[in-house]
Amino acid sequence: MRRAHTVEQVRTAEAELMARLPEGTLMQRAASGLAVAIGNFLGRTYGARVVLLIGSGDNGGDALYAGARLARRGAQVIAVLLSDHAHAEGLAALQAAGGRVGSTDDIPAADVVVDGIVGIGGRPGLRPEALATVTLAADHHIPIVAVDTPSGVDVDTGETPEPHVHAALTVTFGTHKVCHLVDPAASACGPVHLVDIGLDVPDAPVQSLQPDDVRTLYPVPDAHSDKYSRGVLGLIAGSMQYPGAAVIATTGALAGPLGMLRYVGPDTVANAVLAVHPEVVVGEGRVQAWAVGSGLSDETLDRELFDRVTQQQDLPVVVDAGGISALDTDRAGYIVITPHAGELSQLIDVPREEIEARRLHYARQVAADRQLVVLLKGATTVVAAPDGSAYVNPIATPWLATAGSGDVLAGLLGSLLAGGVPEFEAAAVAAYLHAAAGQLAAADGPVTAMNVAAALPEVTRQILL
Repeated sequence: MRRAHTVEQVRTAEAELMARLPEGTLMQRAASGLAVAIGNFLGRTYGARVVLLIGSGDNGGDALYAGARLARRGAQVIAVLLSDHAHAEGLAALQAAGGRVGSTDDIPAADVVVDGIVGIGGRPGLRPEALATVTLAADHHIPIVAVDTPSGVDVDTGETPEPHVHAALTVTFGTHKVCHLVDPAASACGPVHLVDIGLDVPDAPVQSLQPDDVRTLYPVPDAHSDKYSRGVLGLIAGSMQYPGAAVIATTGALAGPLGMLRYVGPDTVANAVLAVHPEVVVGEGRVQAWAVGSGLSDETLDRELFDRVTQQQDLPVVVDAGGISALDTDRAGYIVITPHAGELSQLIDVPREEIEARRLHYARQVAADRQLVVLLKGATTVVAAPDGSAYVNPIATPWLATAGSGDVLAGLLGSLLAGGVPEFEAAAVAAYLHAAAGQLAAADGPVTAMNVAAALPEVTRQILL
C-alpha cells in the first residue's frame, strides 16, 4: 500500500523522532537521500551543474546539505537565495564543500534546478521572485527536482489554485504526502522518490493500492466454490438507444470474479447480450449485488425497478451513468456511485472545472453528505468513503477516455461486490484493474471499451500469480 499523510501527521512524527535523535540527524538523512536521487536523476555527479533555489526553513536546509554532498563529489553547485533567512548551517556546509552563492543568471546553464523554496508548510502559490526563477528554468527547459513537494501546491488537498513548480522528479521524506497522489498536484510532482528517514506514522487518510494489495483483496475461488458462492450479479443496463452499454457492462462483469450474471432489461437488449454472452441468465432472481445505470437515462429508466433495487438495505449496488441523478440517497443502503466530473457536476450543481480542480474535496464531500462511496473517474481516480478515507488510483492511460469504458468499470465493480469485496475496497480494486487493463490494451495504440474488457482477465492473472 502506498500511504499519504497530512502535514500535521508528518510534523508530529518528525517531532517525536527528533526528540530521540542527535540534533540535525533527520536533516542529514533527508539530504543524503536527496543527493543520491539527484545524482541518479542526472546519471552522473562529477561536472554536473546544479542550481539550488533556496527559501527559508528546513526545506532549504535539506537542499543546501544535499548540495554540499554533490559538491564534494565534483558537481558545480550554486545556491540562489530567495530569502534573507536561508538555513545558515546548510549554507556554510555548501560553501565549505566548494559550492557558492550565485544569481538567477546561473539558471540557464544548469543541468538541474533543485526546488528548495518552501516546505510542506507552505501555502499555495509562489512569491514573485520565486515564480520568476521557476519560470526562467522552465523557459530554458531545465528540469526541476522538487524537495519533498513542488513549491506552491496545496500539500494536504492536491489542489493547485496558484502558480507552482512543475517538477521532473519529487524526492520526499518519511512518507508520501496527499499532493503526491491527488491531481492536479500529483501531475506537477513527476515521479515521486520516497526516502526512508525512520518516521513512525499513523494510519493514512489517503492511500493507493499496489499489486500486492489487489492480490490480497481479490476473491479467488477454491475447491469448494460453486457459481452461487462465487457471487451472482444483477445487471440493469442498456436501452433501445444504447443497447451496447449492456453488452459492454456484461463483458466487464464476466471478466471479474463472479459466478453468474442475471440481466434485467428490454428483450431486444437482452437478445443483444445473449448473442455475445450466452452464459448470461435473463430475468430477476437471487443475487448478491446489483450494477445499474449504464446506458440508461431518465426517459429509459424503469423507475419502480430502480427504486426497489437501490433502496434495499442488505445488498451492495453500483450506480453508474444515468442512474446517478435518479438515486434517492436518503434511503440508498450500500451504494457506490461512479461519476466522472461532468456527472458529479450535474449531481451537486458545481461547475465541472471546479470539481476537476478539487477532486479529493468533492469526492469526500459527496460521500459524507450522501453516506455512500464515490468513485470519481479521471486521470487519477479518487475513491472516497463517508468517513473521509480515500483511495487514489496510481495508474492510468489517456486511451481509457473512450465510449463505453465506464460501462466496463461498472460491470467489473459489480462483479467484485457480488464476490463479497466491501464497497470501498471493491471500488479501489475495480479502478486499479480497469486502469491496468487499459494500459495493457493500449500498448500498441488506441483501444475500444471491449478491448479493455478483454484485457481484464490477463491483467488479473498477472497480478494473482
